[in-house]
Amino acid sequence: MRIIAELPHPDFKISILNMNQKFIVKMEQGTLEQSYKISELDLTDGVNSVFEILDEEFLKAASARFAEMRKDYKEAYFRYNY
Repeated sequence: MRIIAELPHPDFKISILNMNQKFIVKMEQGTLEQSYKISELDLTDGVNSVFEILDEEFLKAASARFAEMRKDYKEAYFRYNY
């Protein structure tokens, strides 16, 4: 697995990796992580197609998902401790 691109984003880190004829989009925010696997065969223009998939609407949804993940984790941690 190797990193082929990193995209700037103000809220989280975005890395694009390549492994076994798949692109892996990895987004990290603190201790949370989201990843998406995309087959190279499903894309017409290689990694450039991945950049197109990561449009503003997708990144907004990913940001909201991070907020949900953090909320879920905090609730579970609270149940564990109290």
